[in-house]
Amino acid sequence: MEAGPSSSSGGPAVPGGGPRPAHGASFHEMWRELLPIGRHPDTGGYRRHAWTGADAECRDWFREQAGARGLTYEVDRNGNQWAWLGDPAAGDAVVTGSHLDSVPDGGAFDGPLGVVSSFAALDELRGRGVPFTKPLAIVNFGDEEGARFGLACVGSRLTAGQLTAEQAHRLTDGDGVGLPRAMEAAGYDPEAIGPDPERLARIGAFVELHVEQGRALDLSGDRVGVASAIWPHGRWRFDFRGEANHAGTTRLADRRDPMLSYAQTVLAARREAELAGAVATFGKIAVEPNGVNAIPSLVRGWLDSRAADQQTLDTVVDGVQKAAREYADAHGVDLDVVRESFTPVVEFDHALRDELARILGKDTGLTVPVLGTGAGHDAGILSGSVPTAMLFVRNPTGVSHSPAEFAAEDDCVAGVRALADVLEGLACR
Repeated sequence: MEAGPSSSSGGPAVPGGGPRPAHGASFHEMWRELLPIGRHPDTGGYRRHAWTGADAECRDWFREQAGARGLTYEVDRNGNQWAWLGDPAAGDAVVTGSHLDSVPDGGAFDGPLGVVSSFAALDELRGRGVPFTKPLAIVNFGDEEGARFGLACVGSRLTAGQLTAEQAHRLTDGDGVGLPRAMEAAGYDPEAIGPDPERLARIGAFVELHVEQGRALDLSGDRVGVASAIWPHGRWRFDFRGEANHAGTTRLADRRDPMLSYAQTVLAARREAELAGAVATFGKIAVEPNGVNAIPSLVRGWLDSRAADQQTLDTVVDGVQKAAREYADAHGVDLDVVRESFTPVVEFDHALRDELARILGKDTGLTVPVLGTGAGHDAGILSGSVPTAMLFVRNPTGVSHSPAEFAAEDDCVAGVRALADVLEGLACR
C-alpha cells in the first residue's frame, strides 16, 4: 500500500521557452510529458480511468513533479495525492489542483490543465521570489470523472463525507469489479477510505483552475474568468423492461420492445430541455441480450440533466419521467427510474470569488468575467466544507469530454499567470 507523507527533491529541469525558475519542468515540458499517458491510438481520446494502469502512470507523474520541487508528498486515506510546501499541520492552507483521470475517450485538458497549471504557478511564484506566509498544497483528486464506477468525484466526496465508505464499497465497474478490489489491485487500502475532517480543517481556501466547458470566454474575448456557481445536476437510470423475442419472426403487434420506449424518451429529454432552457442527455445505454436479431428484454439508459436552478431541473426531469412512463405503457413495457447521484446548486464562496476578481483586475482595472457552469467539479464538492473558487481558461470551441477539447498555448500560459497571481494574493501576504 502506498502511504504518506514522504518527501523528496530533485535537481532543476532543463529550461524551455525562455527563462524558467529552477524548480521543476516548465508548463510546456510537463504538458508534453503527461500528454501521451492513457491516449488511445485509434480515437486520440484519453482513457485514464480510476485505478487502472494509465491512472497509475498519471499518479507516478504527480509524485515525480512533487519530488522535483522538494515538496512533501502524501496520499490520503481516500487515494487523493497531495504535494505540500510548508507545514501541512499549520492550518489555513491555500490549496490548488484538480484531477488527472478522464471520461471515456475524453480530451487532454479537462482536469490535467488544472494540475499542470498548479505546479507551473508554484514555479512562477518561486521565480518571483515572493515569501509564503501560509502553507500551499497541490492536489490530484482521485476518480473525479466517475468513468469506471459511475459516480463522479469519488475522492472528494469521500473526503467531504458526502459518500460513505459503505456506499463506496458497493460501487462496481462494467466488468463487475468492485471499487475495493480495484483500489487494492492498484496498491491502496480500501478499508481506510472515509471522511477526512482533519484534513479539511487544515484548508483555508481551495482554488481550482479548469478549462472552460463552454464558449462564454471565447464570445467575450477574455482569456480567464472566475466561476460564480455550479448548476444543480444529477444522473438518473431508466430501466425499460420488455420481452426478448426473435427479430425476424415476431409480429410488430405482438412485441413488447423496450427500445421503442427508450428512443422516444431520448427525444422527450431533448424537448423538455429546450422548453426549459436547460440540458438533458442520454449518453450511456446498456441493452440485453444485445443481439442484432433479438428484440431486447432490457434497455437501460442513463440521463444526465442540469439547469440553472433547482425548480427548472425538477421540471425537466419530471417531464422526462412522465413521458417515459407514457411510452412504456403504450408499448407494454415496465419502467423503473433510479436517481443514482445528485448535486444541488453550488454557490462558490462570495468573498473568495470577489477576492479572485479583485486580484486579477487590480493591475489592469478590467472587470473579470464571472461565469456559471453546468459541469460538476471537486471544488463544488468541497464548497460545503471549505471556501472554494474556480478559474476558467478560454476554450475557443466550447468542446469538452472529447478528443477535440482545446485551449490555445497562450491562453494556458495566461491561466498559469492568473493562478500564480491568485495564489500570491492568498498565500504570500
